[in-house]
Amino acid sequence: MPQITVDYSERLADGFDRPAFARDLHTAVVDIAAAKPPACKTRFRRTEDVVVGPDTDGHALVHVHIALLAGRTDETKARLTEAVLELLRQYVKPAEGLVLHASAEVRDLDPSYRKFEE
Repeated sequence: MPQITVDYSERLADGFDRPAFARDLHTAVVDIAAAKPPACKTRFRRTEDVVVGPDTDGHALVHVHIALLAGRTDETKARLTEAVLELLRQYVKPAEGLVLHASAEVRDLDPSYRKFEE
């Protein structure tokens, strides 16, 4: 915990500093949501096809999903979401002519969530 997944358009691969984004995102999750640094895990999933409205060209997407153990207030989740969007502004530089659509959500993990480390 937290489980972080970042879906991003393939067209952003060269303009998205993913390691720096993850490092600063982990810091934000620790500072805002009281997570423990070693517990922060982020995976990036590159998406090949993106369609926005009727357009198949000229758009790129980034969506960040953060799943936390229950107990954070809605205000804390909103602060974290805003921090994520600010980090995306800092670390995603789309190629000329691309419109970037960035979004984030913070949700509670289901009570059935379990994990192990070996």
